[in-house]
Amino acid sequence: MSILIRPIVTEKMTSQGEDMNRYGFIVDKRANKIQIKKAIEELYDVSVASVNTMRYGGKKKMRYTRTGIISGKTKSYKKAIITLIEGDTIDFYSNI
Repeated sequence: MSILIRPIVTEKMTSQGEDMNRYGFIVDKRANKIQIKKAIEELYDVSVASVNTMRYGGKKKMRYTRTGIISGKTKSYKKAIITLIEGDTIDFYSNI
């Protein structure tokens, strides 16, 4: 099971990474905090201080077209906010 799906690279998460040493990831919905912590430490070779998780349910969306109403739902996902110990950083742009 691949625990880490992708990092969250937004303006808010970038500023939190610089100021408070926090980084965000979209993770597998079945993963717990211990598994997320172990995956981060193995992949990025850093020490994790804490892990906070949030579950987001999919939103209902509707679109009005010429042929009628199209309704659907967005995907649900789980987000993890990782706080690293002082001195460790993660660079998402090193592989570019």
